[in-house]
Amino acid sequence: MKKGDIIWGILLAGIIAFLVAPVTRNIFTSVTVSKPFLMGFVKFSILATMGEFLAIRIIRGAWEKPIGFIYKTIVWGIIGIIIVYMFKMFPAGIEATVESGLLPIGQGVFGVVMVAFLSSAIMNLTFGPIFMAAHRISDSYIEGRCQYQKVKISTIISRIDWAEFIRFILGKTIPFFWIPMHTISFLLPDEYRVLSAAFLSIALGGILAYAKQK
Repeated sequence: MKKGDIIWGILLAGIIAFLVAPVTRNIFTSVTVSKPFLMGFVKFSILATMGEFLAIRIIRGAWEKPIGFIYKTIVWGIIGIIIVYMFKMFPAGIEATVESGLLPIGQGVFGVVMVAFLSSAIMNLTFGPIFMAAHRISDSYIEGRCQYQKVKISTIISRIDWAEFIRFILGKTIPFFWIPMHTISFLLPDEYRVLSAAFLSIALGGILAYAKQK
């Protein structure tokens, strides 16, 4: 175990402890409710960036700062704001469709689970692929510019392995990871949904590392 492993683990444990302790948990909940977009930015900029560090650690066997670290962190924060919108829009749309009688899913616990599942499935099958593709392009663009290359979007798009993207990222991670895990997220209280998605971005680091190794 390297020094970086310990530091990363302590940071993650500290975040979890902050969320578990009653006093700090109440502060977190209050600020999340009053300033959802700010908290969405903070959650993703921290946790998703930790996921990127983890991916590099897995791939290279060492802790290294991602190329374009600051820019990528800002992009993750913006993604966090977008996720706040998405986690409101999709369940609200499903619930409205159910209330209109166009989507009979039953009542009770089964109905609640179905709303969560359909919210996750539709979000990941519509917004998900577009978001993942755009994020891959933005990462490649940032890395190119930070390495002092004159890059064009068309050049970046041509360099991306879209076959692998469709086969693994869309074909495997969406049905077998993101839809089930976001179903769980949608079952959580509203103030914890975006946070759970941010924690899942750490898992994304491991998934991307696996994909790159393959």
